[in-house]
Amino acid sequence: MTTSTAPEAGHTAQVELAIGGMTCASCAARIEKKLNRIDGVSATVNFATEKAKVSYGAGVEVADLIATVVRTGYTAEEPRPPEPEPPAVSAEPSDGPQDRPGRGEDGPDALRHRVLVSLALSLPVVVLAMVPSLQFENWQWLSLTLAAPVVVWGGAPFHRAAWTNARHGAATMDTLVSIGTLAALGWSLWALFFGDAGMPGMRHGFDLTVSRAAGSSSIYLEAAAGVTTFILLGRFLEAKSKRRAGAALHALLELGAKDVAVLRDGREVRVPVGELAVDDHFVVRPGEKIATDGTVVEGESAVDASMLTGESVPVDVVVGDAVAGATVNTAGRIVVAATRVGADTQLARMAKLVEDAQNGKAEVQRLADRVSGIFVPIVLLIAVGTLLGWLGATGDATAAFTAAVAVLIIACPCALGLATPTALMVGTGRGAQLGILIKGPEVLESTRRVDTVVLDKTGTVTTGRMRLRGVVTAPGTDEDELLRLAGAVEHASEHPVARAVADGAAERVGALPVPEDFISVAGLGVRGVVDGHKVLVGREKLLGQWSVELPGELASAKAAAEAEGHTAVAVAWDGEARGILLVADAIKETSAEAVAQLRALGLTPVLLTGDNRLVAESVARAIGVEEVIAEVLPEEKVDVVKRLQGEGRTVAMVGDGVNDAAALATADLGLAMGTGTDAAIEAGDLTLVRGDLRVAADAIRLARRTLTTIKGNLFWAFGYNVAALPLAAAGMLNPMIAGAAMAFSSVFVVTNSLRLRTFTAST
Repeated sequence: MTTSTAPEAGHTAQVELAIGGMTCASCAARIEKKLNRIDGVSATVNFATEKAKVSYGAGVEVADLIATVVRTGYTAEEPRPPEPEPPAVSAEPSDGPQDRPGRGEDGPDALRHRVLVSLALSLPVVVLAMVPSLQFENWQWLSLTLAAPVVVWGGAPFHRAAWTNARHGAATMDTLVSIGTLAALGWSLWALFFGDAGMPGMRHGFDLTVSRAAGSSSIYLEAAAGVTTFILLGRFLEAKSKRRAGAALHALLELGAKDVAVLRDGREVRVPVGELAVDDHFVVRPGEKIATDGTVVEGESAVDASMLTGESVPVDVVVGDAVAGATVNTAGRIVVAATRVGADTQLARMAKLVEDAQNGKAEVQRLADRVSGIFVPIVLLIAVGTLLGWLGATGDATAAFTAAVAVLIIACPCALGLATPTALMVGTGRGAQLGILIKGPEVLESTRRVDTVVLDKTGTVTTGRMRLRGVVTAPGTDEDELLRLAGAVEHASEHPVARAVADGAAERVGALPVPEDFISVAGLGVRGVVDGHKVLVGREKLLGQWSVELPGELASAKAAAEAEGHTAVAVAWDGEARGILLVADAIKETSAEAVAQLRALGLTPVLLTGDNRLVAESVARAIGVEEVIAEVLPEEKVDVVKRLQGEGRTVAMVGDGVNDAAALATADLGLAMGTGTDAAIEAGDLTLVRGDLRVAADAIRLARRTLTTIKGNLFWAFGYNVAALPLAAAGMLNPMIAGAAMAFSSVFVVTNSLRLRTFTAST
C-alpha cells in the first residue's frame, strides 16, 4: 500500500513511482543514485518498466521523492488510486505525460510518424551519398534540404533530452546522439557555405571506414540523417518489443470479470465487480467468468482455470469447493459466496508477485547499472581523445572528426540497461501464464546452484487425502456387502480414514444405509448396528475387545498391506471378522514423472515426511526416490534442511503446508504449491499455482532459462561496447554504420528476451 505522508518513526513505507524521461540505463542509474542519497530511502529504478520502487522512513514524504526526481531532470508520478473495476494497467512502458523529456515526448503513434517521415527523407540522402554515379549537379543541396529536417525535427527528442540533462549537469545517451548528429550537420553546413562542398559538380565517395579528404569539401549529411533515422527506428522497435515483453502481465491483469450478478433479496442485480463484498452471493452462468475468489454454495459445474494455473482440463466443482476469480464456468449454473475481493484475490496477488519480480534487479544487472552510470562521461572523453589523437597523428581534420562522431554514436549503453529487465518481464510473464510465479530476480540465481530437492510428502507428492485402495474379504463374504456395512458405519464419522472408507464404499455400491446406535471409540474405530448386524470397523484391537480374532489369511493380508505403507482397517459383524479395507494417501499420478524430470535437471530428490518409515519408503519406491527422511516432526523440517546444507548441498524445498513454511524460507530455493496455505506461499521463492509436482521442474527450467537469457544479453551488451568503441576510435566505422549497429544492439537484446515466450511446460 502506498501513502503520500511520512511513515511513523521506526516504520517504513513503500511507493512505486512512474518515471518519465529516461532514455538509457545511465538515466535510471542517476535517478537511483539521487534517491538513495536521501536519508532513510532505498530505491530501485527499472529502465525497462520505467518505474521506481522506493522504501522510505520517517521524515520522508512521497512529495520529497518526486521533487528529487524532478530536480534530477525527469518526471515522476504518484500511483493513481484504485479504480472501481479491475485496473486495465499493463507492464509495458508508459508513454506518460507530454512534458516528459526524451522518450516521453513521443507516444507510440507520434514516434511511428517521426520514424516514417525521417526514413522517407533520409533514404534519398543515403543513396546519393553511397552511389557516386547518382550524384547529379548540385545534388548536395538536395541532400541538405532533405537531411536538415531529419536532424532538426526527427532528432528533436534527442536534442531536447540532451538540453534538459545538460541543464542538470548530466550527460546521457541522448547527449551522445545529439552532439554527434548536430556536429555532422554543422560540419556539412560549414563545408557547403564556406568551403568547396557547395560547388556545382562536387562528387562524394562513400567508405565503411574513415576516409581522408579535404575537410572543406567533405559533407556528412548521410551520417547525420542516417544515424538519426536508425536510432529513431531502433527506439521504436525497442518500445514495441518491450510492450510485447510486458503483454503477459497485461493479459493477466485484464483477466478479471468487469461486472457480476449479485443476489440481493432473492433477485439478481448486476453490479460492477468493484462493488462486491466478502460474503456476497453471486450467480455464474455457463461461459461467464467467476468474478472473485469464493466458495460454491449452490449447483455444480466444471471450471476452466487454465488462465491462472496452466491446467488445460476443466476441474469439476460442487457445493463447498473453492473457486478462483477470473476462471471460467464451463457447464452448469452455480452460486458462489465471495471469500476474497479486490487486492486479496488470487489473480490480484499473482499480478502483484509478477510485477514485483519484474521491478527487481539481479546481482548481475547491478554491475551493468554501475557501468552505465559512468559510461557516457567516459565516452565523451574518449571522443575528445579520438579527435585530438587523430589530429595529432595525421593532421587530417576530416578523418579525426569522422572517428570522433563514430565514437559518440556507437557507444549507447541502452542494451546494458535492457538486458535484465526485458528478460525478467518476459520470463515472469510467461511463468504466470503457466501457473509459475517467480518472486524476484535473485531467485533465478538460486536455481542455477541447486543440486538437491526436498519433497514434502503429504499434499505435494501425494494428494493429502486418504482413499480406499483395496478390499480383502474372508472366505464366504461378499465384497459389496462388506463395503455397504462398513461404509454405513464409517459414514457417521469425521475421521479422514473413515471418510476414505465411506466415500470409497459409496462409489462402488451406491447409497449407504443409516446406522443405528453409532459409537466412536477414540483411537480404535467405530461400531454400530446396520440392518440388524452389529458392525465393528477399526483397528484389530477394537475387534479384540469384542473377542473377535482375525483369521490367518486376513492377518497375513493386514501385515502385507502395512508393509506397503497402507492403513489396514478391520471389519467384523455378528461376532466374526469379515475382511480388511486398505486405505492410503493416494500418490498423485504425475509425481513419478515429476521426479524423473527433476533428476534430468541434475537434482537429487529427497522425500521428507512425518509419516512412519514404512509408509514413506512405500511412497518413495512408487515415485523413484532413493533417499527418505521419515518420522520428522514439523519443527524438525528446518533442521533437516540445515543438515543437508551443512553437507555442502544447495537445497530446494517443495511444500504446501503451514508446517513447511519455515523450511521453505530456510532452503536456498523454496517452491510453494499454490494449492497449499498462504503461509507456505509467502515463504516460497517460487509459487506453483497448480498442485502438480511436474510444475516444480518446469519452474526450475524456466528460471534457469531466464537467467541464461539475462547472461546472454549482458554478454552481448558488454561485448558490443567493448568491441565497438576501439573500432570506432581506430577509424574503422563510418558514423552511419555505427548508428545502425547501436540501434541493432538494443533491438537484439529485447528480441532475444522475447524468445522466452516460446517456453513450453512439460504438462
